[in-house]
Amino acid sequence: MGLIKLLINDPITFVLLAIPLLYSVIVHELAHGWVALIMGDNTAKRLGRLTLNPLKHLDPLGTLMLFIVGFGWAKPVPVNLQNIQNRRTGFVLVSAAGIVANTIFAFVAILAMQLLAPQPQGPTATFLYYLAQINIILAAFNLIPIPPLDGSKIVMGFLPDNIRYLFHRLEPYGFFVIIILLFLGVLNPVIAFFRWMILSIIGLFL
Repeated sequence: MGLIKLLINDPITFVLLAIPLLYSVIVHELAHGWVALIMGDNTAKRLGRLTLNPLKHLDPLGTLMLFIVGFGWAKPVPVNLQNIQNRRTGFVLVSAAGIVANTIFAFVAILAMQLLAPQPQGPTATFLYYLAQINIILAAFNLIPIPPLDGSKIVMGFLPDNIRYLFHRLEPYGFFVIIILLFLGVLNPVIAFFRWMILSIIGLFL
């Protein structure tokens, strides 16, 4: 369901959903930039993208799609692998950073629910629930190995150059492929599997 419909029908739930959704996406992109910075690339920092300011991250089309159909995206944080000494390792770690950040966010939200035991259906419980679920879904979705999602880049880091080239060729059409596969329901079991995997990892630490 698009956020516009939710805003009209239930403004309070809209706020409790929109805020964690917005900052979960931002933290995902920030993680890419921070890991790149740690590994020697300051491109994101130089361009002012290492910030929690939503205006620096929102993609006009991605935001519009989010409000209309409930599926959207932010502007990718720029990374220059030429500035990273071990490019292949850097490529994998930078790509995985957003997924790890979302998983940690989900863990913190679930842990807070257990420690605080907020009133069921109350605003705190609702906020933490949405925060956990959104980050689990974001992490699971980005694990799909279809360009330009992070999962494809993690896989590419372990592939020989000729096969990696094929992945790069697919990237301009990747979002269209993903939207079609989502519409057909083909990706549902894949996302469900990754969601189970992420929950299992979180469960090991709770």
